[in-house]
Amino acid sequence: MAMGAGLGLKAQHYDAALACDAPGLWFEVHPENYMVAGGPRLAWLEAIRTRHPVSLHGVGLSLGADAPPDPHHLHRLAELDRRIQPALVSEHLAWSAWQGAYHPDLLPIPRSTEALERVAENIDRVQVALGRRISIENPTHYLPVPGAQWSEVDFLGELVRRTGCGLLLDVNNVHVSALNLGFESGEYLDAFPLRHVTEIHLAGHSTDPLLGPRLLIDSHDAPVDSAVWSLFERTLARTGPRPSLIERDGNVPDFAELLAECHRAAEMLCRSAMTAEVHA
Repeated sequence: MAMGAGLGLKAQHYDAALACDAPGLWFEVHPENYMVAGGPRLAWLEAIRTRHPVSLHGVGLSLGADAPPDPHHLHRLAELDRRIQPALVSEHLAWSAWQGAYHPDLLPIPRSTEALERVAENIDRVQVALGRRISIENPTHYLPVPGAQWSEVDFLGELVRRTGCGLLLDVNNVHVSALNLGFESGEYLDAFPLRHVTEIHLAGHSTDPLLGPRLLIDSHDAPVDSAVWSLFERTLARTGPRPSLIERDGNVPDFAELLAECHRAAEMLCRSAMTAEVHA
């Protein structure tokens, strides 16, 4: 099934998602919520999979940690991958585990050569365990991370070169990070290795309660911002259509409201495809 614009799958939307027949619609889930032996949650995901493509977007592999991914976690992820046969699998360029303790956040890594080698080794381990390519998402930044020997786009490009992984381009992360760190989002996208992008994410953000618009938070609790839509259009002008997802994890509205945002993304993907045909 062809993948166009998709939505993050929420439990309260299972019935509506299963019934929806929008062309190109697909759904993404965090595999950590489904790495179980059975039960209603897994049954719902399997039912959705019969109607729509599914993507697994992990938050728990901790690829940037100073140790390999937890073998039990990786084994359960591989079992879910075999069971669901997702169209795409992705993870974050971040760490969340330290000496056996897990932190409920996606924490930044120093872009050093040592960190690059460690992350590449961990991506290799995951791809071997799953028997498939995964994609890595560009992170959100709130403060500069000291010790950087690589720019972010060069770091991600080198991970692709060393491991053969793909890239998940989160356009909202680019916008939020650009404002927070003071770089130009368009220049970041122009330098990004777009030919390796397998998936695009779109989301809303919020302002910090104390600092206001001087600090943006990647909160996923609002509609996609107009600036992010503009960056998405700029990206598609270079990439052509890519599977693109609307993320919403807080203040989740009803399914119809999310589907309207999804339709907007789908229309932009369609225009991108038509433009690509004209210039072919």
